Amino acid sequence: MEVRWLEDFLSLVDTHNFSRSAELRFTTQPAFSRRIKSLEEWLGTSLFDRSTQPISLTAAGTKFRPVAEEVLRRLYQTREDIRHIDKAAASTITLAATHSLSLSFFPRWIRSMEESAGVLTTRLDSNHAEECVQSLLKGHCHFMLCHTHPSVDLNLPTSNFTSVAVGEDRLLPVSAPSANGQPRHALPGLRNRPVRFLAYAETSAIGRALENMLAGRSDPPHLERVFVSHLAAVLVSMAREGRGLAWLPESQIVDDLSDGRLVAAGDETQVIPVEIHLFRSNDLLPPKSEEFWTHVLDHEAHRAPNAVKTKNASP
Repeated sequence: MEVRWLEDFLSLVDTHNFSRSAELRFTTQPAFSRRIKSLEEWLGTSLFDRSTQPISLTAAGTKFRPVAEEVLRRLYQTREDIRHIDKAAASTITLAATHSLSLSFFPRWIRSMEESAGVLTTRLDSNHAEECVQSLLKGHCHFMLCHTHPSVDLNLPTSNFTSVAVGEDRLLPVSAPSANGQPRHALPGLRNRPVRFLAYAETSAIGRALENMLAGRSDPPHLERVFVSHLAAVLVSMAREGRGLAWLPESQIVDDLSDGRLVAAGDETQVIPVEIHLFRSNDLLPPKSEEFWTHVLDHEAHRAPNAVKTKNASP
């Protein structure tokens, strides 16, 4: 059995589509299909029900999924440990964070950690939420920073990962102002004149929280999706230019709201509270990273003594 067969299998679990997974795995669909078939032949059973659209896991596939995730995670974690066996690398705390948190939250947060812990040697890899999750699953980083919401499943096995809340944020519907200071694009819009909507790509965790909120409303606003990006920073720029309305992390647009470059474009019922969580594997980390985790827990206990608690990885 080849490691890439497991990677192919998990990609298909995520996309439910052979063509999309082949594209993500940088191969042709026939080649990708042959590799999935090879894995099924090695196991002696079908893993996917191809009669449904989109395709779904068989009972055997459902049972095999956590095994594949665990095998890959341990393989990649071991590879990373071997690669970083030297002392300098072992003292580096590696984190993955979403783009929006990398730009706005991380610099302030890590500075607050260093005020009591001293200077930390860190490495930050910035990506969209799904890639950050994969980085943590594969052991490419020690920690992950990500926005969380109860409606969004990050697909981290609850038995293997833990998180702690390290901050709060809100997704605010905002727009560039018109000449009179009112939002140029305001909710709720009309059926025959929907609001121009700057949306997140499906790889965004906060984007999924937003879509879940909209889908769950009895009175959803009338929106015309005119632009999509997984980068909140890009949506900020587009909103500033008056291209439409966007739900943006408050932490990223504090200055824009203060300066009047962006204004609220909806009421409090359309604001989405989210938390910022630091995730880690339950496996033992290098000593410096374990010290950092302990320091984070102590810091949060002093910052919010009545609210801080660790929990499993599925908010």
